[in-house]
Amino acid sequence: MSRRVKLVCTLGPKSSTPRLVRALAEMGGEVFRINFSHGTPMDHAKYVEVVRKVETEIDRELAVLADLPGPKIRLGGLDGEPVRLMAGGRFALRGRPGPGDATGAGTTYPPLARDLRKGDRVLLADGAVELVVREVDDVDVVTEVVRGGSIRSRAGLNVPAERLSVPAITDRDREGLAHALDLGADLVAQSFVRTGADVRELRELMGDRPVPVVAKVETRPAVEDFDAVLAEADAVMVARGDLGVELPLEEIPLLQKELLVRARAVGKAAVVATQMLESMIRAARPTRAEASDVANAVLDGADAIMLSGETAIGAYPVEAVRMAARIAAAAEERAGAFRVSAAPHREADEAAAVAHAAAEVAGENPDVVAIACFTRTGRTAALLSAERPAVPIYAFIPDGRIRRALCVRWGVTSLPAGDPQDTDEMIALMDQGLRAAGLAEAGTAVVMVASSPAGKVSTNMLKVHRIGEPVR
Repeated sequence: MSRRVKLVCTLGPKSSTPRLVRALAEMGGEVFRINFSHGTPMDHAKYVEVVRKVETEIDRELAVLADLPGPKIRLGGLDGEPVRLMAGGRFALRGRPGPGDATGAGTTYPPLARDLRKGDRVLLADGAVELVVREVDDVDVVTEVVRGGSIRSRAGLNVPAERLSVPAITDRDREGLAHALDLGADLVAQSFVRTGADVRELRELMGDRPVPVVAKVETRPAVEDFDAVLAEADAVMVARGDLGVELPLEEIPLLQKELLVRARAVGKAAVVATQMLESMIRAARPTRAEASDVANAVLDGADAIMLSGETAIGAYPVEAVRMAARIAAAAEERAGAFRVSAAPHREADEAAAVAHAAAEVAGENPDVVAIACFTRTGRTAALLSAERPAVPIYAFIPDGRIRRALCVRWGVTSLPAGDPQDTDEMIALMDQGLRAAGLAEAGTAVVMVASSPAGKVSTNMLKVHRIGEPVR
C-alpha cells in the first residue's frame, strides 16, 4: 500500500547510529526531529551528520527538524527521587535555588510568584500531579496537592500560559536557533508559541538564513490566536502533550480536528504529535486505542504524524515506525466515506486556482497516474498537497533545501532537477525524470503544473501530458 502522510521520527539515545537511522528511513521516516531541550550541541551535530550520511546512502531526501526548547518551566533538583506527593499536602514552588523534597522545590523561573494568583491550577510532569495555588508571597508559591503522584528532578511545570511574563523566545532559544542554522537544519520548530508575533520574531532572528518555521500549538493563547499563528508560520504542530494540560483533556480530540481543517484551508502543513504509539516505548505492539489514534489523525487530514519517545528512547524504534506506516497506509487506502471532507477552496491567486484545477482534472480522469510540477520555491507543491489529489504529487526542484523542507508535506515526493530555459525543456525534464525514476510508464497520462514561460514567478500552466510523447 502507498502512503502519503509523512512520518516524523525523533532522534535520541536509542536511534543515534547510522544503522538505526537508516532502518527508520527505510521503514518510512522522512523527517528526523532533534529535540534541543535534551542533549548537547555535540549530540545535535552528531545527529545531523548521521542523517546526512544516511541520506547519501539511500539517495533520498531526508529532512532535519530542529525543535527549540521554548520558555518551558521545570522543577529544580529533588533529593531522594522519585518524590511522592500526596493529595491534601502542601508543596512550595520556591523562587530560590536549593535541593527539593516532598515539601517543595525550586524552579527554572524564579519570578514565578510574580505571575501566579491564588486559585491558579499548576500541573507537574505532564499532568501526573495537579496543584492549586493557595498562597503567594514575594518569593514562593504555596500550593495544595489536588491529585497526588510521583515527580522527578527537572519535571515540567505547567501554569496558565497567559499568566507568564517570560519572553516567548529565550536566550536558550537564540543559541539553539543559531546552532540549528549552522548545522543546516531544514525546518525549525518553535515551542510554546502564544501569538503570531512570536513566530514573526523568530523568523526575524534568522536574518539571511531563513528556514521554514513549524509553530507548535500547545498553549491556550496559541489556540485563541490560531489564525495569526497560521499566517506567520509555514506549518503547525498540534502538540497534544502540553496542550492537554493547558486545556481540558476532553477538548483535545475535537480541537485537533478543527485545527487541522483550518490549517489545510489556508494551505499550511499540519503535524500531529505526542503519544501516538506511546506504549511502544516498552512494548513491541501498540494498543488498539493507539492504532485508532494514528488512523484518526490520517482521517482528520494531518500532513504528518510524529513519533517522540517511541523512537528517541523506546525499546522498539524501528517497529514503531513500521507500525505507524502500516496504520497510516491502511487508513488512507480504505478511508472511503470516513475521510475528512475537503477544505473549503479559496482561490487566493492564480497559482492556487491552477493547483485546484489540477487536482480536479486528476480526480476526474482515470488515465492520469500522477501530478508533476516544476517549482523553485516549493509553493506549487504545497498548494497541490493542500488539495489532497487522488494521485501522487512529484515535485521537480533544483534546490535541495527546498526538496527537504517539503518532506513534511502530504503526498509530495521531491525529485532533483536542473534549471530549464523554456517551457518545452521544462516539460521534457519532468517527462524524463518520471521515466528514469520508474514513476510513470510511457503512454500514461500525467497532469503537469508549472510557470510558463520558464522563470515566471506565478504558477499558470496546466497540461495533461502523455509520457514519452514529443513536447509540442
